[in-house]
Amino acid sequence: MPLLNTLFYWLRAPGWRGNLVALLAGGLSTLALSPFGIWPLGLLSVGLLYQGLKQPTGAQAALRGWLWGLGLFASGVSWVYISIHTHGSASPGLAGLLTACFVAGLALIIALMAWLWAGWLRPSADIWISCVGFAALWVAQEVFRGWFLTGFPWLYHGYSYTDTWLAGWAPIGGVWLVGFTSVFTACLLSELFLWRHRRPAAVGVALLLAIWLGGKALTGVEWTNPTGSPLSVALIQADIAQSRKWDPDHINQTLTLYRDLSVAQGPVDLIVWPETAVPVLQSQARAFTDGMAARLAKQGTALITGIPVDTYKDGELHIYNAITVAGEEGQQYLKHKLVPFGEYVPLQDLLRGLIAFFDLPMSSFSRGPSDQPPLEAAGYRLAPLICYEAVYPDFAARMAAQSELLITISNDSWFGHSIGPLQHLQMARMRAIESDRWMIRSTNNGVTALIDNRGRISQRIAQFEQAVLRGQVQPRTGLTPYLRWRNWPLALVVMACLIACVVKRRRTGGRHHSTGAAG
Repeated sequence: MPLLNTLFYWLRAPGWRGNLVALLAGGLSTLALSPFGIWPLGLLSVGLLYQGLKQPTGAQAALRGWLWGLGLFASGVSWVYISIHTHGSASPGLAGLLTACFVAGLALIIALMAWLWAGWLRPSADIWISCVGFAALWVAQEVFRGWFLTGFPWLYHGYSYTDTWLAGWAPIGGVWLVGFTSVFTACLLSELFLWRHRRPAAVGVALLLAIWLGGKALTGVEWTNPTGSPLSVALIQADIAQSRKWDPDHINQTLTLYRDLSVAQGPVDLIVWPETAVPVLQSQARAFTDGMAARLAKQGTALITGIPVDTYKDGELHIYNAITVAGEEGQQYLKHKLVPFGEYVPLQDLLRGLIAFFDLPMSSFSRGPSDQPPLEAAGYRLAPLICYEAVYPDFAARMAAQSELLITISNDSWFGHSIGPLQHLQMARMRAIESDRWMIRSTNNGVTALIDNRGRISQRIAQFEQAVLRGQVQPRTGLTPYLRWRNWPLALVVMACLIACVVKRRRTGGRHHSTGAAG
């Protein structure tokens, strides 16, 4: 197999060939995610990076990892350009520069992972520890990325397998366990030396079958139980243009539209409006929202809506991005996970006024408390997640554990006609799988959907059109292992794997890892 040996040599050795492969491989991961869903490309992408880090030194590996990350984030989240240019009024050049800085900065986290692997963790001549160690480091990298500087938990590798057997592991350890199993799979498949020898190959096949068939078996487990009767719901997708949303001349028209669409639905248990559907401070809109709530209550309907909540604390005005059960005192949730620059501006004393992007409407929200109770409506507890909060696995799990239903409201107008809203929907589906609960997902212009407890879309309506989604959701009670234990079991596994890598490396030396030309 001289040709294959040559290709693996180019892939592993330091130099431009391996670096170019890493850049292209990063882009393949985006194709594994929604809306493309070509999940085998995710395995190929990770396998190429893993093999590409076999021989480089720490600094060389950091560059290669950064290029892989550049390929991933440039292809996967460059839709931020739309937010900066179209909605932030930045010039194309400035928006392009800010997008490039954002993408390049995120890629540094992958560079750090690659540097740690090559410089400190990569064991020598032990395929099994190497594969499981790289998978563990991958999980650690994603956890760090979801925390550092308030976090950006987008494009986690595990989301690529939402519609595969591996999703069965999500109720056990969340999207991170799905990522762990998929990265381990990719690494193992890429080890050609293993597959050339009967006994190691047999062990490899057994492990892969245990992972994938085990995931399939777990998809049939009922972790929670239905409670009560299904609720009828109506989700209002008003499709309000972002340019008009906060325009005072259009506020009355917006409120009238929500009123008319809601009244036309007739008796249902819940009517849900999306994030900041009411574009007026709560203190000024209370007469409208309470009036709507009273009108709908006569037919047995509860109204849940997004609205900016204003309150004074220590003589200072605070405005929160909130979701509230209209007409019910105290039934509101104040968003905790805020979007940088969209909902608050870091270093605002320095940045405010420099460019329009740093002065977006409603970009001065305060952060809500981290520990808030769920909403209560129609006799059930609902775990509220506002937009960006649905992409934080552990945060969502804490809310879900206290509730019978998940509800997320969002305004994905910021993404425009990009792949962003469909990526966001895929992450919401994973939250339903992790918690084994139905999710109500109400958005301004899509994707509005009802998601069942297996992450399947029960109903949805098209993006970018004014419509109402009517359907039913089934409340469920009980806890999945992930809701009960969160990430602690997986964290212990990750730590054990990384320690095993360190020990093995110290015993045998680990500057280079190679077993044959293509092993």
